[in-house]
Amino acid sequence: MLLAMLSSAFRKSHLGFILLGATPAVTPTGAGAAPAERAVLPFPSLPPRPVPATVMQQIYEEVRTPHKVGVILKGEPGEMIDCPNVFRHEGRWYMVYVAIRDKVGYQTYLARSDDLVRWEKLGRILSFSQGTWDAWQADAGLALYDLRWDGADHQLGRHDGKFWMSYIGGALQGYETDPLSIGMVWSRQPVAVAEWNRIPENPILSTAQPDIRGFENATLYKSAIIHDEKRSLGWPYIMYYNGKTRQTTNHEAIGMAVSKDMITWTRLGAEPVIDNAPGKPAISGDPQIARIGDVWVMFYFGFRWKPHAFDTFACSYDLVQWTKWDGANLIEPSEPYDKTFAHKPWLIKHEGVVYHFYCAVGDQGRVIALATSRPLPAGITPTP
Repeated sequence: MLLAMLSSAFRKSHLGFILLGATPAVTPTGAGAAPAERAVLPFPSLPPRPVPATVMQQIYEEVRTPHKVGVILKGEPGEMIDCPNVFRHEGRWYMVYVAIRDKVGYQTYLARSDDLVRWEKLGRILSFSQGTWDAWQADAGLALYDLRWDGADHQLGRHDGKFWMSYIGGALQGYETDPLSIGMVWSRQPVAVAEWNRIPENPILSTAQPDIRGFENATLYKSAIIHDEKRSLGWPYIMYYNGKTRQTTNHEAIGMAVSKDMITWTRLGAEPVIDNAPGKPAISGDPQIARIGDVWVMFYFGFRWKPHAFDTFACSYDLVQWTKWDGANLIEPSEPYDKTFAHKPWLIKHEGVVYHFYCAVGDQGRVIALATSRPLPAGITPTP
């Protein structure tokens, strides 16, 4: 998203439903692209409950990672890599990440590690399609990951006996060329180097749908799908994703959708839940959700509403009303390898150490880097 922005710059109550309309510039094709009737579900009526400043400070102190380890994964010549998502399976660590070669489009890959620092690339797990709505973009991220901060085993959850990812797809070549839509894929073997299965209902969310909201009517980006076991909002599955509006150039905000089956998704709320610098070319994107005590935490990145591209967070008690952190950034540019961008967070806590994986852009290109809450033991260094 950031590269696309820079490139374009150089080129010059529970009651009722809200019906919204839009006329997209390009219409994705596919079974899920334009159902006959869709409606936005209003946000539930909730009492205001902001997260106190003292709690926000405690969360910050818990998740901060001041020790930058360095670059842990690089692309091949002509390749940029992005969007780390980390999980554990059968005693080993795995990372889902995406890569774009020669700026053609993103595909999704898998890497493996025994210590969260030294990573081995395994291969591609979601490829370009042919002649479809997602022909040249296949940028996936984990769904139903472990939300627990303390006591997590970091294994993936299942729905219908399957592991799931959501992905952004598009029919045009380039760096996330508009319009992008969201699809779903599944696998029974999440660590196999094999293609994940696209569902026939894809795309499940797109700009062609009549209930598209104003903040997302240009394109849809990365999503985080969680399993809310308590069904706090009445739905088991909740998606957060950033969308770009056509009303303001390069403005992205984070909104919500809900589902009972991981396939049919209903947009929730007419407005975004995270929006910084409305009306300006600013980004809030790539959310990740965690549960710290009784607080929901959303990690996300920001750009152009404060200096640099950086990672930050917001907190909530109800998954809808979010209190944004306004203190120091979790990650920001400070090293040659992340001097341009330090953004797109994935945070986990393991054996008392917080690991903050992020996309770094600097003198080594677009790579995956790592920061931690305390220095790592001597001898644990990234693979050259």
